Amino acid sequence: MEADLNELDTTKGILKDSSKLNRAETLNRWRLILGESAEEGLSNADDYSPDDFKYTEVDEILGYLYHREYGEEQGYRKGGGRGSSDLTVPKWLHKVRELFPKPTVEILEKQALDRYGLTELLTDKKLLESLEPNMNLLKNIMQFKGRMKGDVLKSAKEIVRVVVEELRRKLESQTKASIVGKRSRYASSSVRSLRNLNFKQTITKNLKNYDKNNRRFVIERLYFDGNIQSHNKWDIIIGVDESGSMLDSVIYSSVMASIFYRLNALRTKLFIFDTQVVDLSDRLEDPVDVLMNVQLGGGTHITKALRYGETLIENPGKTIYILVSDLEEGYPIQHMYKACKDILDTGCKLLVLTALDFNGDTVYNKHAAQTLSNMGAHVAAITPNELADWIGEIIT
Repeated sequence: MEADLNELDTTKGILKDSSKLNRAETLNRWRLILGESAEEGLSNADDYSPDDFKYTEVDEILGYLYHREYGEEQGYRKGGGRGSSDLTVPKWLHKVRELFPKPTVEILEKQALDRYGLTELLTDKKLLESLEPNMNLLKNIMQFKGRMKGDVLKSAKEIVRVVVEELRRKLESQTKASIVGKRSRYASSSVRSLRNLNFKQTITKNLKNYDKNNRRFVIERLYFDGNIQSHNKWDIIIGVDESGSMLDSVIYSSVMASIFYRLNALRTKLFIFDTQVVDLSDRLEDPVDVLMNVQLGGGTHITKALRYGETLIENPGKTIYILVSDLEEGYPIQHMYKACKDILDTGCKLLVLTALDFNGDTVYNKHAAQTLSNMGAHVAAITPNELADWIGEIIT
């Protein structure tokens, strides 16, 4: 009986401590919601002291960023605060990584750059090099590279290279499998995809593995058709709208153009445009060089770009012309329609991409897209892998 009472007392103690911890957690969460002005009131709660606040440092770090939402026009006046010292961007970044998991860190870094303009993250060499190389950082570098100089710009290029090479590695294998050439039934392939699976050979070679008892066909090995290179190469002409809304598509277009450039089955040309046209075909060996030459923003003269690309057509029947644009023409749109019709009339395949990325979000001129589709152009927002498959189907 005495042992039971002792056990009961122990259980009550655990429950009491647990209840206190739950209460502390609840008050800490309220402290984050209400801010530092509520700290004194919350700390006067029973069995709770100011020392129990665990989230004050988190609140300080978050406040450094999100207090930028408020100003005197909203009736908010920022006081001196209770912090031991004012945070700087380097200190803030260090604390963010210390207090939060990696996915949260990436979100905070993204909002610091995109929403609150903490461009010191990009213009301070040490801070820039401490950031995680990822697609978001690449996009910010492209937007702010005009402010970078000297060693900062050199560091930015290295970050761009890391991100672009990782992206290229992810896309290159499937692209090669889709585009490398016609299937050959006389050569096996190490590229394993449904597209070049030889069903007849697979079944014939595995007939000996039929399990009579279980009435089951056992496949020990799959056989795939190899590829042969086309002697009569296809030409790929890619014109990319470099307006700010097309940033993701600019990145993927540049990487895909670089991959196409390395394939023997294709001859690739790339140009970017706003109101002027810049041909980057001689830089396709290095997609980083291509991206660092992009100047986002400005007007858009799609007709001028289309006419320039038209001059690059040598063999219309073996040419795929890809226009990457939101179709928001800054000049009379009838001229754009006429240029597209002239390109189609040559016998070219015209593909209009309103977006080329993995997000699937696109804003474009739907009326213009429908008009071009009615003319015979292929109009779509697709992923890079889908682009590779589409080209592969045409050239084989």
